[in-house]
Amino acid sequence: MSKRVFLTLPDVVYEDLERWADAQGRPVANLGAFLIETAIRNAKASGEYQGAKKEGDRDD
Repeated sequence: MSKRVFLTLPDVVYEDLERWADAQGRPVANLGAFLIETAIRNAKASGEYQGAKKEGDRDD
């Protein structure tokens, strides 16, 4: 299931995101979601982020 997240971005970042989305013919929110998903996937692959713990996982 998808969740909504509200972000506050600096104007210059939003403007770059908007131009990029326009160049790809997609909504800003869609490109933003794709970029966040890609960043999380890359962080997990590099070991920078382990991912969410599942119920019953231990910290040892």
